[in-house]
Amino acid sequence: MIDRDRFPVDPWRLVEKNFSLEDVGVTETLFALGNGYLGMRGNQPEGLHGHEHGTFINGFHETFPIRHAEQAYGFAEVGQTIINAPDAKVMRVYVEDEPLSLDIAEVRDYERVLDMRDGVLRRHLVWVTPSGREVQIDFERMVSFEEKHLSVMRITVTVLNSDAPVTINCQLVNRQDGEDVYGGTAVASRRSRATFDPRKAERMHERVLQPQDYWQDGSRTALSYRVTESGMTLAVAADHFIETDNEYDMRGLIEPDIAKNLYRVQAKAGVPITVTKVAVYHTSRGVPARELVDRCRRTLDRVQSGGVDVLFERQRAWLDSFWDRSDVQIGGHDDLQQATRWCLFQLAQAAARADGRGVPAKGVTGSGYSGHYFWDTEIYVLPFLAYTTPLWARNALRMRYLMLPAARKRAAQLNEAGALFPWRTINGEEASAYYAAGTAQYHINADVCFALAKYVRATGDVDFLYSEGIDIAVETARLWATLGFWRTSDGIHDDDDDGDGDSFHIHGVTGPDEYTTVVNDNLFTNVMARFNLRFAARTVREMEQDAPEEYRRAMDRLGIEPGEAESWDRAADAMHIPFSEALGIHPQDHVFLEKEVWDLENTPPERRPLLLHFHPLVIYRYQVLKQADVVLALFLQGNHFTDDEKLADFNYYDPLTTGDSTLSAVVQAILAAEVGYQDLALEYFHESIYVDLGDLHHNAADGVHVASAGGVWTALVSGFGGMRDHFGDLSFDPRLPADWPSLSYSLLWHGTRLDVTVTADSITFRSGPGGPIVLSVRGTGYVIAGEETLVVPLRGQGPRRPGRPSLSEIEDARRDDGTYLSASIPTLTSSIPVISDEDLLQGDDAQVGIDS
Repeated sequence: MIDRDRFPVDPWRLVEKNFSLEDVGVTETLFALGNGYLGMRGNQPEGLHGHEHGTFINGFHETFPIRHAEQAYGFAEVGQTIINAPDAKVMRVYVEDEPLSLDIAEVRDYERVLDMRDGVLRRHLVWVTPSGREVQIDFERMVSFEEKHLSVMRITVTVLNSDAPVTINCQLVNRQDGEDVYGGTAVASRRSRATFDPRKAERMHERVLQPQDYWQDGSRTALSYRVTESGMTLAVAADHFIETDNEYDMRGLIEPDIAKNLYRVQAKAGVPITVTKVAVYHTSRGVPARELVDRCRRTLDRVQSGGVDVLFERQRAWLDSFWDRSDVQIGGHDDLQQATRWCLFQLAQAAARADGRGVPAKGVTGSGYSGHYFWDTEIYVLPFLAYTTPLWARNALRMRYLMLPAARKRAAQLNEAGALFPWRTINGEEASAYYAAGTAQYHINADVCFALAKYVRATGDVDFLYSEGIDIAVETARLWATLGFWRTSDGIHDDDDDGDGDSFHIHGVTGPDEYTTVVNDNLFTNVMARFNLRFAARTVREMEQDAPEEYRRAMDRLGIEPGEAESWDRAADAMHIPFSEALGIHPQDHVFLEKEVWDLENTPPERRPLLLHFHPLVIYRYQVLKQADVVLALFLQGNHFTDDEKLADFNYYDPLTTGDSTLSAVVQAILAAEVGYQDLALEYFHESIYVDLGDLHHNAADGVHVASAGGVWTALVSGFGGMRDHFGDLSFDPRLPADWPSLSYSLLWHGTRLDVTVTADSITFRSGPGGPIVLSVRGTGYVIAGEETLVVPLRGQGPRRPGRPSLSEIEDARRDDGTYLSASIPTLTSSIPVISDEDLLQGDDAQVGIDS
């Protein structure tokens, strides 16, 4: 999946041995740096030939009116998109006024390295100029985890074989509203931008960043802006330092959209020139730009006082701590080890300093999905955060708490009680213009509540639950109580019914599978809503008993009525869970099995992904999945399904799942491992871990798939490592791949560290200082006291089943109504089908012909 001559295996570093313009967008993503607040794509410091010269700040966005072709009540009205912050990455080198440009330069010894131990991107090359000068250029870039507003860039230029004049041109450029004079785009990138793809960000056609204060004082430069419609403000300031024994002078230039600090050096052979740029970004939802400039000054003053080298030392110490608690080690497979650490490093870059903002689908590595927050954080990223760095998980959950006022407004707009979280958003308002695959995904409410419960159970942080989390639990439960309805054998209950009907149903929703929309009784939604209702009811009762003061405050703040929690329990207990007796599986929704089956095995590869080649209505008519839907429910709520049910459901849905979503393979890997398809689980795991490193979905250029990276951790820990935490009970049932000597990972459980190592014949637990940990291994309970080691023998790694489920096992099966299932492909046309005059004359026997 990776060109190992160009990107060799290294367990701690991502190394590039030669430069190419053909995939410059992908490598910009792979070598991007960020900290959750500030992100810089892996553009070359020359600032040339970029797919996207991206500098992104979490939550820094512009708004625009959504223009629907046909408007209706309640449609999303205001869109949001992340915007490009001024680019501080540019540090151009000229020798004898000849600019370094990698597309035409004669380059020797090129190597670019992202070292995940210290979080520094380095590039080394030797450039031979047209006049024969040999110039060694070494470059470093770092986005600080400790100082979230701060980045450091350092370039060292040495003319090796003669004296020569050298110029280093450091710039700040507003690329959002126009490229600089060298602003070209690589040919491959132009082609990709011209291709239709709904996953890309919106393009703004009017000026976005309105200049405010800008100034230059010696080696310090500042630009600031106000965003036209959203009203957000930004300031960027940079300090520059030069170290050399050569003679030099410095010149500057400052304009509203560009600033330059130029160093002109009379370089002696072998005498290096080092220029360091420290760039600082501050943003706000409305603080005047001049105030942000002052904040930038103060940050730069601290750096000037402490020194730049200290920043690199603190970065290494920060990452030492991160890896100590977060690393997952795969024995004997350095290639998988490298890819695993790259994924975990991306999670740190996306979430570490989000500090109460959300975690965008692309983190801060690209503009894909417009910088929006989805359910990705709660289901795929938050488990890693909760079990390794709980503070980051709490910060992510606080983002949802702060969104509650907008979510309440949205619920009321859709005639529901409680709160409805937006499907995609930056500022809390719904930004999805396509309601069928957006607003209708009500399951996001349950996903948020599920993440809250997971965090509390992993950490024991009831203080957060009782002060802010309870608001999330109650308001999400209230939505289900009004969105759903009671049904008896005689019909639907009246409004004044006591809520004791036969079953509780939820209609008109979309589950995780976006190839099936606006359905009744989606299994995933119903199962997760049931969890949401029960968790809210249980939490209210626990507060009443254990925290009466917090309970009274919550009662007053939320207006909780007597008996409301009991009504949630009744709805949960009566929740309709679809099941087909004939097929022995759980239908994805009420009518899913009535559709025809899409023959994925015989669908041409050039017609994938389906969403780029078929109208949604064509896709909606078939049993075909963009991503695992029922299978995800089997994992998240696995304690509510039997082993036989999981196997039957997996066998049915796996051949119907396209994998067109990067969120799918990780879940399929986990369930495949659990039910015994060990080789298939490893295949899906490889698809997950190389989503970006191998550009498997051909859109890595738009930014890292952060949720898939989070899913990699879950696939390792829960899939192969066998960890589950249903109802807050920690349990293990490993499924170690046959050719893996060992798998090791660490968890934090209620503040106590637990190191876990799985081998073919045992699982070993080592606990750190703290209280005892209660856990079970394959049904047998154990208690580990602080700083103890427990070794549990294992008999095998679960069941083993060869091959993979096939469509042939589905075809010719009978539905509940006695009809047969069959697989087919929609008519594939290269032009519009037409009916000929001869066809019309044939009446009922007419055949639709294809006019080629």
